[in-house]
Parts: sequence; C-alpha cells; structure tokens
Amino acid sequence: MSEGKISALPVPETEALDEDLRKYFRICEEKLGLVPNVLRVYAFKPNRLRRFIDSYNEIMLGDDSPLTKLEREMIAVTVSACNRCFYCLVAHGQQVRALSGDPILGEHIALNYRTAPLEPRQRAMLDYAWKLTEKPAEVGEADRTALREAGFDDSAIWDITETASFFNYTNRMAHGVDMMPNADYHGMDR
Repeated sequence: MSEGKISALPVPETEALDEDLRKYFRICEEKLGLVPNVLRVYAFKPNRLRRFIDSYNEIMLGDDSPLTKLEREMIAVTVSACNRCFYCLVAHGQQVRALSGDPILGEHIALNYRTAPLEPRQRAMLDYAWKLTEKPAEVGEADRTALREAGFDDSAIWDITETASFFNYTNRMAHGVDMMPNADYHGMDR
C-alpha cells in the first residue's frame, strides 16, 4: 500500500538522521517489515524520538511487567478508542490481532471493549484505563480496589496506569500533528 502524507509537520528523510536512528529504523524494517510512522514523525525532534523509543520499549515491550504484552496493547486500544485516535487504533489494533491470534478482537475493543469477549480481569483493567482517560479526576481508591479484587497487585496497577497515561500522551501528539498510521497495518494479521 502506498503512503500519503503522514504528518502535518515536516518528516525528515531517513538518510538525514543520525546513525543510531538510521540503525534503529533498519532494525524496525527487518523485524516489522516497516518503520512505524510514529517513529518517522518523532524524528522531527531526534532527541525526543530517542526518549520516546526508550519509554515505549520499556512500557510496552519490557519483560518485567506483570501485564502481558497483549494486555498492554488492549489498554492502548481502549485509551485510543476513548480519545478517538486513528493512528493508535490502527497500529495497536493490529498488535492486538497479532498477539491474540484473533482477527476481530482489536476492532471489537476499539469499537466497544465492554461487549468484547474478555476475562473479568481484563474487563476490570480496561474499565480503569477508560475511566483514567475519560474522567481522570474521578479515579480513586475504589478504582484501585476494584483492580485488586480482579487480581492485580500494586505493580500491575502501576503498569496499567502508566500504559494508559502513555497512550493519552501519544494520542494527543498524534492528534496535534495529524499523524497517519502506516497503510500496511490495515491488512496485517487478518
């Protein structure tokens, strides 16, 4: 699929980037078959891109989380649904499909996670992520208690909160610079 405009702001050419970022882009191309547009857009500010990569990799791919990678992606899609973030719904919906092996689950969560076939534990996690996104000032101890009753410990509650918070940030960046997802995501893992 062809790529059109991917941001309202300038996107630097890969060849113009520092070697460490060009190397990272090559690794993405090898592992994913593409360079996610979010990285190409963040290259507008190379030092911010480096920090974004570090944060994303730790939050979403780190092995020290009590949450599975699929659960973190489910949070990303739920937050992005609440915020109506096209970029993240497409990109992270694809990751839900890839990690779950279910070609429908990503869209189901994106359109209405409350009707998706989820375990009660996952539903509690997504209820919390939605509330933290939609009404952050109303989140309180009762919400954390509900997570504990669903089986989450304090470390997991931290990770749910951090993942939801990270995607609230990235959703706002995507909206603010009119970031478009890679067209390839639409057909992947179907």
